Amino acid sequence: MKRSTDRIIVSHAGALPRPEDLRDLLIAKESGKPYDEAAYQRRVREVIADVVKKQAETGIDIVNDGEESKRSFSSYARTRIKGFEERMVDTSGEPPTIYRRDLVDFPGFFGAGRSAFGGQGGLAANFSTTAAHVFCVEPLQYVGQASVQEDIDNLKQALRGAGDVEAFLPAVAPGTIEHWMTNEYYKTDEEFVYAIAEAMRPEYEAIVDAGFVLQIDDPDLGDGWQMFPEMSVADYHKYAELRIDALNHALRGIPEDRIRFHMCWGSHHGPHKYDLPLQDFIDLIVKVPAECYSIEAANTRHEHEWRAWEGVKLPENKTVMPGVVGHTSDMIEHPRLIADRLVRYAKILGRENVIAGTDCGLGPRVGHAEIVWEKFKAMSEGAALATKELWGK
Repeated sequence: MKRSTDRIIVSHAGALPRPEDLRDLLIAKESGKPYDEAAYQRRVREVIADVVKKQAETGIDIVNDGEESKRSFSSYARTRIKGFEERMVDTSGEPPTIYRRDLVDFPGFFGAGRSAFGGQGGLAANFSTTAAHVFCVEPLQYVGQASVQEDIDNLKQALRGAGDVEAFLPAVAPGTIEHWMTNEYYKTDEEFVYAIAEAMRPEYEAIVDAGFVLQIDDPDLGDGWQMFPEMSVADYHKYAELRIDALNHALRGIPEDRIRFHMCWGSHHGPHKYDLPLQDFIDLIVKVPAECYSIEAANTRHEHEWRAWEGVKLPENKTVMPGVVGHTSDMIEHPRLIADRLVRYAKILGRENVIAGTDCGLGPRVGHAEIVWEKFKAMSEGAALATKELWGK
């Protein structure tokens, strides 16, 4: 995996802008509705080629496919695992899970204030009194071999002529998958989450075997705390540790230098007042056998948490990719601000152990594709300023 050996290198967390026509094809595909398969395959390849080119042009050193073949980081997994069924259930009175603690203090905001990704309408407006829920009813099995191979082939093709860049492909973590699937088959929660881990292992292996960096996406490691308001910090730490242990089981035998771990506190636009402090579970993050840890760090709720790393001895040959540009605002961060954030981390962790990154995937979370690419340019410029300060060049 690329490291900041003589300069601060630049990457990002995942999802990139998606044209509306491809979005519509993806929705039809994942919803089981009629769609033009040939048109879908063609547009996926075209869009991936375009976003790889734009990443390279904006100074990104470790690029990806923009997650263009995936409607969301979680919903795509439903197309790659067998052993569950969907049922319509009554959800009246059931609050949305990933901001359940915040909902107590901010019922007006979630009821009618703002939508999950900005704009008017209210988060509650996104939920009806009935919804399709997923239930595990038989042994889980991975059936996404063809799909992950398409992802691999499309990215390899897009990388031709992209220059000296490395590539990563994201895959969702077992603990995050568990949160949208209700267990009705396995005897215990532990058995269930380990079964998810074992089911996803072929995807993890395929990505690494193809020569790419595997990025494990685990947003629910952070925002899961909001989902269980009855838990104490100690209880949640124990709960989360089991999910990390299951992930590590799935990653067994995969070289650490081919793994990157990404976590955040959810990407919805909301108060985040009750997000769990990083210091309360940073020990679990560094327990993952990954060379790089990608952490949300640029927004106003979590920027101060660089201090949590002061009390952590980073294992040898590990790197941290703090978010130095965010997804909660369409404002373009100034390169000097980005450089200051990077230098701050470098002074704690060592300059060679820091990579510039984003809080989350910017594509679906900022106002327009133009904003994404300008944020990337600013991040590259900020990394260059930090390099000058840290290496004197």
